[in-house]
Amino acid sequence: MKESPVEVEGVIHTVLPGTMFRVQLDNKHLVLAVISGKMRKRWVRLTVGDRVKMEMSPYDLQKARIIWRLK
Repeated sequence: MKESPVEVEGVIHTVLPGTMFRVQLDNKHLVLAVISGKMRKRWVRLTVGDRVKMEMSPYDLQKARIIWRLK
């Protein structure tokens, strides 16, 4: 059975090349995040300080996929 992803929120700490971001979670951990395909298709722009919602695999807690930009 497939494991469901863990949804977390964080703030973009650093913008990296290749549409990758270093995101700081609420508990001060830094994770490497990429933009989901839907956000890439819609040309959603992300900058330092933006609050984002992410999906993380329960097996690898160092990487995440950004699925939503919050206000």
